[in-house]
Amino acid sequence: MKIKKQNFGILSDGRKVKLYTLSAGDLKLSLTNFGAAWTSLFVPSSKGIMNDVLLGYSGLDGYLDNKPYIGVTAGRFANRIKGASFNIFGNSFPLFANDNGNSLHSGPRGFDRLLWKSDSYEENDGVYVRFELESPDGDCGFPGNLKATVSYGLTKSNEVICNYHASVDKSCPVNLTNHAYFNLAGEGKGSILSHEVLLYSSLYVQVDRQCIPTGRLIPVNETNFDFRKRRSISANRYFFGGYDHCFVVDGVPGKLRPCAEVYEPDSGRTMKVFTTQPGVQFYTGKHLKEVTGKQGSVYNKYSGFCLETQHFPDTPNQKSFPPCIASPGKDYSEKAVFSFSW
Repeated sequence: MKIKKQNFGILSDGRKVKLYTLSAGDLKLSLTNFGAAWTSLFVPSSKGIMNDVLLGYSGLDGYLDNKPYIGVTAGRFANRIKGASFNIFGNSFPLFANDNGNSLHSGPRGFDRLLWKSDSYEENDGVYVRFELESPDGDCGFPGNLKATVSYGLTKSNEVICNYHASVDKSCPVNLTNHAYFNLAGEGKGSILSHEVLLYSSLYVQVDRQCIPTGRLIPVNETNFDFRKRRSISANRYFFGGYDHCFVVDGVPGKLRPCAEVYEPDSGRTMKVFTTQPGVQFYTGKHLKEVTGKQGSVYNKYSGFCLETQHFPDTPNQKSFPPCIASPGKDYSEKAVFSFSW
């Protein structure tokens, strides 16, 4: 197992940005403390060829203007909040509207746009980077001082381990996730439509045309949302122009359990996802358009997919959804695991 640290660039105010590269098992993962972002993940194929399976940018400049949120850690509240506002205990909190009058990933200056404190460490059978961020009361409109601690690491068993934790001094909705875009054939190697997906989900979160939940959880049976048996993304490629929907993960929230499996036929790579969170946002990159990526790659529609483990969108305004409110003495704590084989 190895940990390498190097400079990734300098911000306009003179602060230095770091890049960490972790090696364990057969994988190699790179991360930067700007946006606590995953920048690359090299995974072998069934033919022994190493490919980077993450969309990303060649340098820091791409992450400074990262409109598709490629690879970042999203917060305080990932995904959408209707009308860019919510109420807690009778108090209304207006947020920044950046998505058709709604708040997406906490507005134009969420956790993805900030420089996190960071350090690397070795623990048991893995190597990790710990990212820490202090978000002041009123940040992006959210109440209370919040301290977020996120760790990402690799194990000898070819797993990416994700731990999310936040403590607050006032009640506040919290929803942290990583927004990695995967292409298991290799970034820049065409679309992900031939990937075969299985979701451990019997229900999905119904949304309107702005991707805001209606409050209803709908059975996937006999719908285009039924991925309980593995099938290719292309089977419904024209459905809503692609998927950007939250699926309810079967089982008990808070318990680490299977969430998804994705198989790429040409490379033989399989990715399995596990989570403690109530849901997973399955996004097939339908809004990607002429994004300049790594090594001259250009990312367009269907160049990558996301499996963002998280609480449901708009949970602060939906009383029937699993609660996402952290409070003094009641921390936010969630985990996800991405396991690879070939």
